[in-house]
Amino acid sequence: MAHTVPPQGEAAPGLAPTHGTTLAFTVEAAQAGERVDRFLSTCPGAPSRSRIKGLIEGGNLLCNGVVLREPATPVRAGMVVVLDLPAAAPATPQGEAMDFNILYEDDDLIVLDKPAGLVVHPAPGNETGTLVNGLIAHCGDSLKGIGGERRPGIVHRLDKDTSGVMVVAKTEKAHLALSDDFAARRIDRAYLAFCWGVPTPAEGDYEGAIGRDKRDRKRMAQVTHGGKWALTHYRTLRVFSASAALVACKLATGRTHQIRVHFSANGHPLMGDPLYLRRVPAAARGLSPAGKGAGLDFPRQALHAARLGFTHPRTGEHLLFETPMPLDMQELEQALSDS
Repeated sequence: MAHTVPPQGEAAPGLAPTHGTTLAFTVEAAQAGERVDRFLSTCPGAPSRSRIKGLIEGGNLLCNGVVLREPATPVRAGMVVVLDLPAAAPATPQGEAMDFNILYEDDDLIVLDKPAGLVVHPAPGNETGTLVNGLIAHCGDSLKGIGGERRPGIVHRLDKDTSGVMVVAKTEKAHLALSDDFAARRIDRAYLAFCWGVPTPAEGDYEGAIGRDKRDRKRMAQVTHGGKWALTHYRTLRVFSASAALVACKLATGRTHQIRVHFSANGHPLMGDPLYLRRVPAAARGLSPAGKGAGLDFPRQALHAARLGFTHPRTGEHLLFETPMPLDMQELEQALSDS
C-alpha cells in the first residue's frame, strides 16, 4: 500500500548540499512502506542507521523535493530520496605528529604496534599526546569520519603501559563492522606476559567474572556477584628458577584489565603491574639478585599484545599481524634467564 509524505515536511525544492556527498535513491515497489531510515540503511554507500537518523533529524534529507525530519516516515514506490552527507567536521582532538610502527594501512583501517606509555584516547589528565592525536595527524584526509567527525574509530584499547598490535578504523562502516566482530568474539588476540610464580597446570584456563573493585575504583577485580564473565586461555612458554614464567594468553572475552586481573586473582600477578602487584611476591626469593631486581623494578606491567587477527570489513580477507616483545621485555627475559 502506498504511503504519502506527511504534510509537516518543509518545502525546499531548490535545496542542494553545499559540501560533502549526496546520495540519491528511488524507492522500488517492494520497498514501499518501510521506514525511511531503514530504507536508507540498506542502500549502497549509506552510513549507519543511527547516523542516518541524526542526519534526517538535522534536515539533511529530501523526499521528492521536501525536507523530511521524521526518521519513521514510510516511503512509497517511486519516491526519490536524497540524503546529504556533510563533510566530516574537524575532530575535537587536534592532530599531533608522532612516529608509529605501521604494520598495515588502507582506505578502511590502520594496524600499528602501539608502544608502551602511549595513552589511546584523550581523557581528563591526558588531553594531548595520545594515539588518537597522532592518528589524526598521520591519516589526514584519509579519515572519512566517524559519527560525522573526522577522527579515527577506536574499536578496542590497550592500557597505557601495555604494548602491542592494535587495529583502528578510518571509516564509519569499518568501525561498525570491527566493533561487531570484537563484541561477537570473532577476533584472534594473543598476548605475551611475565608473571610471578609458575602457573599450575602449565596450560589451562582462568575463568571468573570481572567487575569494578568496590574498595578501589581504579582497579578491577574478580567478583562472585555482578561483573561480566571472562575467560583467559594461558600456556606457559618458559619457567625461570621456578619463580617466574613467560606465558602466552589468548582472550576468549575482552574485559578491562582481564589478563592482569585473572593472573593476580590466581596468585601470579604480572611483573611490574602498578595496580595488581601491591607487595614483593614470595616467588621473588628464588631468583638471583639481578633477576629479582629486574622483575621488581620493571616499570610497567610486563604485557604485550603479540598477535591480532581479524576479517577485513570490506574485502572479507583474513588478516593476521604478529609483533615480537619490545626491547624492555626482551631485556627482562634475559635478566631472568641469567638468574
